[in-house]
Amino acid sequence: MIINTFSYLWSATAIDAIAELVDDGYSTFEVPISSPHCWPDEISSSERSAVKARLSDYGASIRSLNAGGYDINLASPGANMRRKSIEHIKSVIDLAVTWDVPDVVISPGTRRPMISPSLEKAHGWMHESLGGLIPLAKQAGTRLLLENTPYCFAPTVRDLAGIVSTVDDDALKIVYDVANAAYIEEDPVTGLLSYQDDIALVHISDTGLETWGHDPIGTGVVDFAGLGAAVEATCGVSNVVLEVIREENTLFEFGQAMRDLVDKGWKLGN
Repeated sequence: MIINTFSYLWSATAIDAIAELVDDGYSTFEVPISSPHCWPDEISSSERSAVKARLSDYGASIRSLNAGGYDINLASPGANMRRKSIEHIKSVIDLAVTWDVPDVVISPGTRRPMISPSLEKAHGWMHESLGGLIPLAKQAGTRLLLENTPYCFAPTVRDLAGIVSTVDDDALKIVYDVANAAYIEEDPVTGLLSYQDDIALVHISDTGLETWGHDPIGTGVVDFAGLGAAVEATCGVSNVVLEVIREENTLFEFGQAMRDLVDKGWKLGN
């Protein structure tokens, strides 16, 4: 299973977080792109090389870099803001190349909550942005993964599958966040089974319906027993990212999550 380092966002750099997690037995990671945790513009060439060396020493790898969706917007009405968003994601792609990371997670974009532009316009702006990004990703040998988030203009897995189908390029797939899906009252099990061909990674954590969270396993509304069976029938646990976010007692929380998943029938291996 892949471990997301989000819980260390304000307390450690990505590589220092990975060092602690490796000592606890984990080896594959997803890293959120956020300053000061991991921000391409703040990481020099020598520092990038040093991180790569440390990863090799630890026997660790980064499966995905999550470029985020708060600072950037591929569906912005402003062309220069779309260009800046593409430039940022390109910087993440460049970092992925240096660290041998195959996947870069991105957001479709957002609309203003009041007097929103039409969905047709938002899709048009986003597809224009993807038209510039996908060649960059392919040239770099990386893959872009669209994430379903409650605040984006395409929050459901069906929405994202429609985008992937329209683009029709293996360089664009989906990372399916089950807590995000459950929060908008989409059934994650049905979503995974229905769109498995488009889904490359699955983010797992729990959430309630009143408060959006990435909470410990079994504390919210996600059916983890059913989800475990769906994962086994589709992408497999090696393509699952644990994204429980807890700043305190992080190692304990991750270990407890693993135990809770096993109790719910997940086959995690070693």
